Amino acid sequence: MLDLRRRSLVRRLILIAGIWTLLVVVIAGVFLTAQFRGAAIRRFDQSLAVLTDDLYAGSTVEAGQLKAPFLTDIRATRAYSGRYWVILDKSPDGAMKPIERSRSLFDSDLMLSSAQIDQLDAAPGKTQYFDMRGPQDKPLRAAAILTRLPGYPDPVVFLAAEDRSPIDDDADRFARITAFALLILGGGLILGMVVQVRFGLQPLFRLRREVASVRRGKTERVEGVYPEELSPLATELNALLAHNQEVVERQRTHVGNLAHALKTPISVMLTEASQQPGQLAEVVERQAQTMREQVDHHLRRARAAARSQTSGERTPVEPILDELAVTLERIFQDKAEGQGIEIDWRCPEDLAFQGEKQDLLELVGNVMENAGKWCRGRIRVDAAPSGEARMIVTVDDDGPGLPPEERAQALKRGQRLDENAPGSGLGLSIVDELARAYGGSVQLGESPMGGLRVALDLPRAET
Repeated sequence: MLDLRRRSLVRRLILIAGIWTLLVVVIAGVFLTAQFRGAAIRRFDQSLAVLTDDLYAGSTVEAGQLKAPFLTDIRATRAYSGRYWVILDKSPDGAMKPIERSRSLFDSDLMLSSAQIDQLDAAPGKTQYFDMRGPQDKPLRAAAILTRLPGYPDPVVFLAAEDRSPIDDDADRFARITAFALLILGGGLILGMVVQVRFGLQPLFRLRREVASVRRGKTERVEGVYPEELSPLATELNALLAHNQEVVERQRTHVGNLAHALKTPISVMLTEASQQPGQLAEVVERQAQTMREQVDHHLRRARAAARSQTSGERTPVEPILDELAVTLERIFQDKAEGQGIEIDWRCPEDLAFQGEKQDLLELVGNVMENAGKWCRGRIRVDAAPSGEARMIVTVDDDGPGLPPEERAQALKRGQRLDENAPGSGLGLSIVDELARAYGGSVQLGESPMGGLRVALDLPRAET
């Protein structure tokens, strides 16, 4: 799960960086292409403006007739060469009539649209630039100026145009080259970011794994050498772990002191009551014994809650089951008409409980002891991993079992379903509360052997 989360973080960082890089590359490519196209058109317009100025400066009026100058531009003499010029007369009614034109137009004309005429009318004497369609439906870039000549009655338009296809082709070629170059640059940047994210964040991921190892009980502190930026964090984490351990140890000491402080007066009361026969002594002895059991129960619960908050504790399960099986078989050796009981247990060698040995003995020991009291002769114990960082210990017996409606009562503190059975009624309730203190649970069910099945869900320490 940790690796999946790490890969998810890396993918998100790379995706964000990739999208940002792609956006920057696209914007840069569009901007550079637009700048190149604009610069090419400006140079183009300057060439057209020169031709327009030559037409205007060289034109003469003779006997009321406008004469075009002689131009040496060879391209304007070849039909449909792409270089064109025309001189237009603007009559009072706004109509445009060609007066002179270049030989390159052959049998075509360059006519202005109404919008272009309005553009010229709005700025007489100033050169205007616009796009239009020319011979053979070619795209043209045009420059025109509306002015008056001495001796000529109507306004005159001098218009020069040239095929703009070369400009568009150059701009498209520049766009392709730029896109290819920026694509390589963007790919290099993304690759660099991938390398930086994967290798640059390795110390952070390593620190995360170390903290997880401490939490799971595999190590007691954060180890390893970290970069200068993470070294203070690792130091503070170790200081926090040491402080928490100190607090827990101090609480354990307080719990132990409280246990001794309470048990001594209770022992004195039991001793005195046992030496003074009578009804009052029996009441005092019975109540003092209950007090002792309750004190043991709550102190055990407090210690378990404190220990469950710590990390670094790891208890192998196999030796615990072996020790309990040997002990209980000896305790119940007179059961079943002197045949004793048989405890069959199975557990992987590497299975470990994330907690202290005493708590695991308390948990499994109470359940196995309860099975020993009620079984006819056979008990089976299975311990196995269950899910991520969890384990299940299942105890089955061949006893009379427990009806479903009584199973919930069996886990209540002090509840005894059979007053003739030995014990105080705290066994399964202690197991339930201890398991809850470790974030686990106890489930009662029907055993395949015919008796009761008790399943303990507990935290598992990683190997």
